[in-house]
Amino acid sequence: MTTTLFVVTLVVVTALVFDFTNGFHDSANAMATSVATGALRPRVAVLLAAVLNVIGAFLSTEVAKTISGGIVNDAVVTPTMIFAGLVGAILWNLTTWLFGMPSSSSHALFGGLIGAVLVGAGTAGVNFSVIVSKIVLPALMAPLVAGLAAGLATFLVYKWLHRADQEPAAGWFRRGQTVSGSMIALAHGTSDGQKTMGVITLVLITAGYQESGTGPQFWVIVTAGLAIGLGTYSGGWRIMRTMGKGIVEIKSPQGLAAETTSAAAILASSHMGFGLSTTQVCAGSILGSGVGRKLADVRWGTARRMVYGWLLTLPAAALAGGASAAIAGTGTLGLVIVFAGLVAGSAAIYAISRRAPVSADNVNDARDVVINPGEGESTPRSPEVIG
Repeated sequence: MTTTLFVVTLVVVTALVFDFTNGFHDSANAMATSVATGALRPRVAVLLAAVLNVIGAFLSTEVAKTISGGIVNDAVVTPTMIFAGLVGAILWNLTTWLFGMPSSSSHALFGGLIGAVLVGAGTAGVNFSVIVSKIVLPALMAPLVAGLAAGLATFLVYKWLHRADQEPAAGWFRRGQTVSGSMIALAHGTSDGQKTMGVITLVLITAGYQESGTGPQFWVIVTAGLAIGLGTYSGGWRIMRTMGKGIVEIKSPQGLAAETTSAAAILASSHMGFGLSTTQVCAGSILGSGVGRKLADVRWGTARRMVYGWLLTLPAAALAGGASAAIAGTGTLGLVIVFAGLVAGSAAIYAISRRAPVSADNVNDARDVVINPGEGESTPRSPEVIG
């Protein structure tokens, strides 16, 4: 095996690992509100989301093209830089998952790639105009627009139906959530499923195995779709607890309003090639649905911490990706060291998470996620509440 083929293989494997983390990190986007309101049982919800993620991955490749030929200059980018960027993205994804923080997997990926390319190739390797137009501006506008739309929809529902969250009306809204939640899962596949396709396509182009300007090959679409689907099925329960219980105490009319507006925003943006954060859109919609319901308990402290996480994602992932690129760029030994660091870091984060596990059985038991439980507590009340 040549050195180039070894690096490409390493990048493809790492990209699929990132895709898996993207799936369980973002599974809450589609199904958190449906699980919180009882519209779907937790395991049924993630299975449905996983299947629709895979289907959605086949519907469009516009976002993949934005990544493979948009945010970085494939003429100067190397497979080693892409590998380093993926490492930064994975470590940030796992860290935010540990704290139950609904941050953006998409922005973690973009940040990791940008940091790695800046270290490896300088400013000539990054297309800042594309980053601003297709990543930064949508990141600022999409959560706001989705939140306003969800808030208005929730307000109108409660204005027209005075007992919207009581039976029998609540039952109809829960049935509607099975459809709207499914729409988000499908939209998530068309958006986030493509991001890993774009990364793998980019590494194939930079290594000379594919022509510049071409889209993802069929095997890339299949493997990326399956990886994100498997990740989604694994649950990501820590973030689901925050999204379903930590921001607003969701009622079924709010859940339907939030899910419908989120799905519409994600589907529209993915077909325009925007690198949109599905997490930010869904969180914005949930927050908006809380504002739109009179006397709703909106937990602004959790929302504030969530926004801090959004602001940190790009620079934090960029720093991790840049540091990884500096080490990996020294040669084969550097690549091995970075990969070993990724494995060790991932294992450590998983071990910490087992101190206070969140699963399908207790995802709706509390609104907070903790990482340092008190002695003998399975659902801790430690002051280390993250949200």
